[in-house]
Amino acid sequence: MRLELPRMGHEVTVCPDGTTAVAALELNTYDCLLVDLDMPGYNGIDVIAKAKELSPGAEAIVLTGKSSLETAVAALRHGAFDYLTKPCRLVEIQSILDRVAEKIELTNKYRALKQRLERLEGKSELIGDSAPMEQVRRLIAKVAPTNSTVIILGETGTGKELVARAIHDQSLRADGPLVAINCGALPEHLIESELFGHRKGAFTGAEEHRTGLFEVADGGTLFLDEIGELPKSMQAKLLRFLESGEIRRVGENESVHCDVRVVCATHRALDEMVADGEFREDLWFRINTFEIQLPPLRDRLDDVPALTAALAGRFGRRVGSGEHLFAPETLAVLNSHTWPGNVRELANVVEHAIILCGSGPLLPEHLPSRFSMAPRRGTIRLAAGGRTLREIEMQAIHDALDHHQGNKPRAADELGISLKTLYNKLNQSQDGAVSKSA
Repeated sequence: MRLELPRMGHEVTVCPDGTTAVAALELNTYDCLLVDLDMPGYNGIDVIAKAKELSPGAEAIVLTGKSSLETAVAALRHGAFDYLTKPCRLVEIQSILDRVAEKIELTNKYRALKQRLERLEGKSELIGDSAPMEQVRRLIAKVAPTNSTVIILGETGTGKELVARAIHDQSLRADGPLVAINCGALPEHLIESELFGHRKGAFTGAEEHRTGLFEVADGGTLFLDEIGELPKSMQAKLLRFLESGEIRRVGENESVHCDVRVVCATHRALDEMVADGEFREDLWFRINTFEIQLPPLRDRLDDVPALTAALAGRFGRRVGSGEHLFAPETLAVLNSHTWPGNVRELANVVEHAIILCGSGPLLPEHLPSRFSMAPRRGTIRLAAGGRTLREIEMQAIHDALDHHQGNKPRAADELGISLKTLYNKLNQSQDGAVSKSA
């Protein structure tokens, strides 16, 4: 077995007795144990019991020369996966190991599917026929069949996870798991365990063995959302995996190979983070093999009717109400909005309208109150009140900046002026304030 199993693709650790086997289990995690029943020190049943404590995911195959029903039943009662009598042929061992591998694969697929179902709401297809979205679809079709690492760039709420899902569904790994994690949603001290797994007792609070998401995604795709939030210590470990295909569980010394395609996403400018020393340059070059830029909703307003219809269908089913149609005047209001929160903001607006409406067509009064109070795109409503034209103009600029929380490009877009013009007017206002105070 020491010679032949590695030729069959297995990594093998050979232990002369039960005590050595338990010591090995205390250091590393294994997928399968081939255990003799009669051994000095710990016997086979003892080793299986210890394995269940130290490495709960490991399966045990019992080898014994005592061909009796009682022995087989005793082993199975203690959690053995199967039972072989000696002498046994390598083909028999390989057959059982194949079944163990299938069980592990099914377990990982189940975990990934469970996570996906928890995250998934409604349909996952990309909605919209605008030119920017057609370009995104073309890029997905090109890169999906490859194993290249992909980086998806776009503002928060634009649907980057949907793009990652489309890449996975159109890839050769579509039958494998798709596992997603938001790198900014976990504390720094937990993210290594979440990604790479840990063994029991590896750190305070590690009360049981945990399989990391890289192993869960084996044979499939791992989606690292908001990779710009990944701590620098973890950036080095991710780079190591991308270069070697190996991970190391927390608390273990041996590396484990994982066949995983990595798709990343971020709303941050990683090139600027590299220049500021906040993101590793070598990792940036490694993940930026193929880039997909996802457009903000304000750049594809032609897709708003289709998106609202799809979202209305989803939320209507959720709250148990019937089909909802947006009145033309409601769509006109939605089309005039700048959507700083992108599709996520639109989804919240649609859900709010459906809850308020109950049934029937969705009217402007069913939208959140800010849509009746906020100025429309390209117009600012102000009362002059005897002020000068310069004062009215600056009031409009400051109102637009307040509305967009200081985002100057969006404020300029709402005002209908260029960003350069906005900066010039702000500078003129500052110069005027200085002269007046002087």
